[in-house]
Amino acid sequence: MFSSTRRSLASLAAVLLSAVSIGCTDLTVEPRSTVTDANVFNDPSSYRSFIARVYTGLAVSGQQGAAGRPDIEGIDEGFSQYLRLYWEAQELPTDEAVIGWGDVGLPEMNTQTWAVTNNFVVAMYYRVFFQIGMANEFLRQTTDAKLDARGNVSVALKAEIAQYRAEARFLRALSYWHGIDLFGDIPLLTEDDPLGSTPPVQSTRTEIYNFIVSELQDIAASLPAAGAANYGRATGPAAKMLLAKLYLNAGVYTGTPNYSGALTAAQDVIASAYSLDNNFMRMFKADNNTSPEIIFAIPQDGLKTQTWGGVTFLVHASCGADMSATAYGIDGCWWGLRLKPQAYNNYSAGDNRRSYFYTTGQNVQVGAIGNFNDGIAAPKFQNVTSAGAPGSHPTHVDTDFPVFRLADAYLMYAEAHLRGGGGTAAQALTYVNALRQRAYGGVSGNITTAQMTLDFVLAERGRELLWEGHRRTDLVRYGRFTGSSYIWSWKGGTQAGSATDAKYNLYPLPANELVANPNLKQNPGY
Repeated sequence: MFSSTRRSLASLAAVLLSAVSIGCTDLTVEPRSTVTDANVFNDPSSYRSFIARVYTGLAVSGQQGAAGRPDIEGIDEGFSQYLRLYWEAQELPTDEAVIGWGDVGLPEMNTQTWAVTNNFVVAMYYRVFFQIGMANEFLRQTTDAKLDARGNVSVALKAEIAQYRAEARFLRALSYWHGIDLFGDIPLLTEDDPLGSTPPVQSTRTEIYNFIVSELQDIAASLPAAGAANYGRATGPAAKMLLAKLYLNAGVYTGTPNYSGALTAAQDVIASAYSLDNNFMRMFKADNNTSPEIIFAIPQDGLKTQTWGGVTFLVHASCGADMSATAYGIDGCWWGLRLKPQAYNNYSAGDNRRSYFYTTGQNVQVGAIGNFNDGIAAPKFQNVTSAGAPGSHPTHVDTDFPVFRLADAYLMYAEAHLRGGGGTAAQALTYVNALRQRAYGGVSGNITTAQMTLDFVLAERGRELLWEGHRRTDLVRYGRFTGSSYIWSWKGGTQAGSATDAKYNLYPLPANELVANPNLKQNPGY
């Protein structure tokens, strides 16, 4: 189905776009086909194209490349791209990032001061259900009964479709995880729910957590094998990685921790086919599809997966002031993203993970959010290869986004062990020091067992996984995202930072949804 290059998924992105037209302003209406399934599936390759479209829902913003026929309405199409919205929701309200633009709703994301009508929060909610809706529709159209009735599906293709169904269930599980992590109690809709019926009921976070866990356990053995040939696809280790994420945060989602489950799942990932990349920066460059460490990625392609979101956003928005756009493989800087001072100060001298920071002319302190020179620039994602060659397109980048990579499994093992999940201190220390040795180019950064505390692991996660979309979830799990236990610059809307209300541990459900669906109850405090 897919070659080993990042372009394998991208080349199929537009094939079936006209087959699914999704209205995301009202969740009482799920995705509907604009053509009948009898027509669209006359060509057996449509099944491959359809699952490719579910994948690319994470990567593109509309049905005509970077502009035209947006998937969701009510917000600029580039702003509405799934990965871009998710990254902003996970990074901007934390101690890691600030964006200098004044678009309506965006400044509040920097400061934990958003309202129920925030455009970026609303769009993220609809993106989650857009993805879930596409996955559900694929599963509706590929039941054994549907395939047999069409009469044009060979035994071999039917076996392929069975694997595609497992992949669709993984992608649905991924979006449901994002949904409960960001919004808490949300509707649970599957392929068994009829289209256009009564408004869906609101399920609890625990109910959806249990659904995701059950799905992942059921499909893990049916997913494609790990390896270069299946790069960009959901594999068994990707399912285990998502399980580890769920288990590590089970105390937040359900009130009942499962650190032993997190440790076991992380260990399963570590024992799989992946290995640490000896070139840290390769994982964030235009040839990162060659990295042995990336477990699941959102592939990008400058020629075939064009979007104003995704990594195109991350590369361009991280560049400004007197930085050279061409040095990062792009045709212009957007003067947007910088580090909050706490993130910059989290690194010690000798830690090569900060080698890409751009400090010339930049102030460590963010005195004015709108001034690009306030805050250290951090162009972690770059549209050049590890050999220095530019990507295939100067505007839209080739750099894939690493959703899951092995280093995270190492750190999850260490944290789960420290929280009583089993394993051994010696093994946890070995994993942590393996990352430190890569960062320092030797053993000078190694720590001892006594130094390996939960506080240290949180700080190390910040250093290792900076700007990779994990920070908000980590801070919530540690009880430090809201409140006064940890204050950082611009938390609460002041430069010095201030305590914030616990309600911000969850984003609000969109106000329009509460009107459209009387079954929904708003999150506390909003």
